Amino acid sequence: MRTPRVIVIGAGAGGLAAAIELARQGAAVTVLEKQLAVGGKIRVDGAGIDSGPTVLTMRWVLESLFNDAGATLDDHLTLRPADLLARHAWGPDQRLDLFADTGRSAEAIAAFAGRAEADGFRAFCARAQTVYRTLEAPFMSAQKPSAISLTAAAGLAPMFRISPFATLWKALGEHFRDPRLRQLFGRYATYSGSSPFLAPATLMLIAHVEQQGVWLVEGGMVRVAAELGRLATRLGATVRVAAPVGEIMVNGGRASGVVLTDGERLDSDAVVCNADYAALADGAFGAAVVGSAPAAKPERRSASAVTWTFPAVTGGFPLTRHNVFFGGDYAAEFDAVFRGGAITAEPTVYVCAQDRGGVDPAVASPAAWRAAFPADEGERLLVLINAPANGDRVQLSASEIEQCMTRTFAQLARCGLMLHRRGEAVVTTPADFARLFPATGGALYGQAVHGSMAAFRRPGSRSALPGLYLSGGSVHPGPGVPMALLSGRLAAASVLQDLTSR
Repeated sequence: MRTPRVIVIGAGAGGLAAAIELARQGAAVTVLEKQLAVGGKIRVDGAGIDSGPTVLTMRWVLESLFNDAGATLDDHLTLRPADLLARHAWGPDQRLDLFADTGRSAEAIAAFAGRAEADGFRAFCARAQTVYRTLEAPFMSAQKPSAISLTAAAGLAPMFRISPFATLWKALGEHFRDPRLRQLFGRYATYSGSSPFLAPATLMLIAHVEQQGVWLVEGGMVRVAAELGRLATRLGATVRVAAPVGEIMVNGGRASGVVLTDGERLDSDAVVCNADYAALADGAFGAAVVGSAPAAKPERRSASAVTWTFPAVTGGFPLTRHNVFFGGDYAAEFDAVFRGGAITAEPTVYVCAQDRGGVDPAVASPAAWRAAFPADEGERLLVLINAPANGDRVQLSASEIEQCMTRTFAQLARCGLMLHRRGEAVVTTPADFARLFPATGGALYGQAVHGSMAAFRRPGSRSALPGLYLSGGSVHPGPGVPMALLSGRLAAASVLQDLTSR
């Protein structure tokens, strides 16, 4: 057979993984990225501050991608395991650290909220491990699982034990009486842009994923994307940036190539679309492929965000790499985002201090910290709050953004963190994310995982149009860098299977 030609639209993690997998198995691959650099949602602002994903888990997914391509991950990236996973604060005197070591976390919880809550945490971790082991093979690695196929593969009794019909918030109540701990572990729903009051209890598996290892990438997450792009090129793929696709061509009832916005036509035997699948149904790639993917309902969108990136001198609060500052009314926050289309007045605030390692600052030399963050320069920070994904309908005014910033930074100050910016903040709103990722309204995780069947509504790697395949965080197995990488490999497997099948 002649060499199959495959075009990949979008150089996000899923698109690059698909390109690597296809190229290593002999396909002629061309990756087309509209932005000036690869990465998709793995991105930096103009000052080089990570402005997308800030954490890497499930190292084995990335490692196996490199290994199968004949490369060694450690030759391309320097990854350091985080000891301190995150620091959490509810006020100036209420702080709790979670560690990679479950025993240390349990002791910290016991000191924070009592021995009974520590026992509840241990039971929660055991339950999270059960959920992960039940779903890892039959769900994450399967092409397009259904509730029936998942139950058949995992078994009825194991499926019953992971509480698929309970909400995460309800399940957390079975382990923690302290509302602050329910708030903390309810954050796992936000890793998929969802509400803990609506998301299924199965999302507690993220707790086990974190305990398997959280990795800090030297040079920032953007290095992951850069090295994936280099690996794809080394394997023979052509990676083109500043090459936006305007139309997917259809010939003989199947995808047959693309037309770039400047009119250039590229023929192919298959097309992998790494954009949000909503862009297909919305007509962003032409009328001929509108029916190739299901329509993404705006009311089912995951959360968006408002972010600020800037260098700053900090004080008053001992930042680590990942820090979370909780507001007072958690239910009101998610009600505002998912029902009111608004940002709550007292949001939960995430701060990533990119220049800090995942260790306790208290054990580091004060002189070393002063040398690392000189007063005239400061350190690089990303500040993020949840927001509704209505950026295609609502444009926040300058005064609204200023008010939002004032409230957000007041929340940080209430917990003791003082910020002295050393430059203007780069602000990104849902409308900005909507422009970056068409047809999403700024949703950062595809559709929200609300309800026990939500995960099964995601499309698989095969679209309804022969020759057109899907990858990325909006499709199965879901959002996040490791899941997007898995989606790319699943898409590549489908392409190769279909092109070589009689």
